[in-house]
Formats: sequence, structure tokens, C-alpha cells
Amino acid sequence: MGIRLENARRLYLEAIQDGNAAAAINKYAGERYTQHSTPVKDGKAGFIEFFEEFLQRNPVRDIKIVRGFEDGPFVFLHVTQSLNNGEFRYVTADIFETDRDGKMIEHWDMITELVDDTTSGHTQVDGPTEPTDLHKTELNKKLVREFLHEVLQKGNYEKVTDYLSTETYIQHNPQIGDGLAGLSTFVNSLTEQGLSMTYEDIHLVIGSGNFVASLSKMNLGGTEMAVIDLFRVDAGRIVEHWDVMEEIQPADQWVNSGKF
Repeated sequence: MGIRLENARRLYLEAIQDGNAAAAINKYAGERYTQHSTPVKDGKAGFIEFFEEFLQRNPVRDIKIVRGFEDGPFVFLHVTQSLNNGEFRYVTADIFETDRDGKMIEHWDMITELVDDTTSGHTQVDGPTEPTDLHKTELNKKLVREFLHEVLQKGNYEKVTDYLSTETYIQHNPQIGDGLAGLSTFVNSLTEQGLSMTYEDIHLVIGSGNFVASLSKMNLGGTEMAVIDLFRVDAGRIVEHWDVMEEIQPADQWVNSGKF
């Protein structure tokens, strides 16, 4: 585990699990800390202000880091949170940018509720957790970037088999079934309602071996969404997908520069 990934993990666990927000952010953040979680102000002071109140509201916290990796200055984390003995349950996806010393200087995140019933029968976080095929990182990032651009951004769904496996496509989005059939059913259901799913902007693609994560702005049925997707690639095709998304709130509700 590299120092960047370890620092990001420690920030999560020490600040939220252990409840030491001020000590943790001062230890693991760099000279600046630009925040894209829209209820949280920029800087270390903004982090402390938000989490001191969060910790008071949620005295019982169970944080589990399910998977994570680093790519150059960037770190990805996939995390579950159970608060107050299950009163609130969330899955989050986080991306951090780090400085030369491995300290956090910028943060993007998405959070959504954990649900028990999913179309595919898979949970929102289960599946492989450790990167493999590290020598294929750049090749796999290129595949995912092209899939996002050609299929999800340009809408060329006839090209989907150039990127997704026709044999295995495990789906963790709770509303979509496994396989190409599951994705087709979801897209067709939108079309029948006169709606669509279009990725308007692809802001970042990072990866480690067979795992590739992306940060994007999406229009889902007329609603502007921010989404972090995680893909697992095997033998040159995408075989598994997780995502965490949030509706982008009006700008007058932000306390920082926004989700991106």
C-alpha cells in the first residue's frame, strides 16, 4: 500500500470512525484542501466545522473501507458507513488528489443510501477488492475512457460490445440487472418514458490494474447528476460495475465551488 492510499484511509478512519476530525485533517491534509462535497467548506477549518457537528449527531459509527487504490497523485476509496447502529447506512465513493508528500489537497465524493433489495441481487459494494493486472493499468484506463466517451457520452450503444463483456457483466447499481440485457432493459425503460442517460462531462479517469474509476457529470432523465463509477476489466472487456451518484443541488445551496 502506497503512502497516498494509506493517508487517505487513515484520514477516513481517524477523522470519522475514531472521531478525531481536527487531528486527522491537520495530519493528513496539505497546505490547501479544496472541497467538492457541497455541504462542506474548503480548507481544514471547513472540514473540522462540518465533522465536529456530524460526530455529535452520530455518536455510533461503523466505517468500513471496502476497496481502494492510488494512481499517481490520485486516490480512490469505496466505503460503507453505518451510523447509530444502522439508523443511517450509506455507501460512498471518494477521490482525493494529493501533493508531493502524499497529503490530501482536493476531495470529491458521492454518497447514497445502502439498500437491501437490488435488481441484480448483488450488493452495492460486494465483489473483488484487490487490484490485479497492474501492468495493464493504462490499457484498461484507455478502454474505460473510450467506453464513457463513445457509449455513455455520444450514445453509440451499438458499440457496447466493443467495451463490455458479452459473457460476464456484473452490475452493482441497485436498479440495473446483470449482463448486457440488464443494461439494455434499463436504457430502454428510460427511452419508453421519453428520457435518456447521457454523460455530459467526463472529468477524471484513474485506475490501478483491473480497477478503473471515473468522475462524471450525467443527465439522467432530465436530472443533473454527479457520479463516480468503478469498473473492473478482464481480458480487454469491462466485466463489473459499481457506481455512487448524487443529484447536483442548486448552486445557492453549495458552500464551496461545487461537485467538480
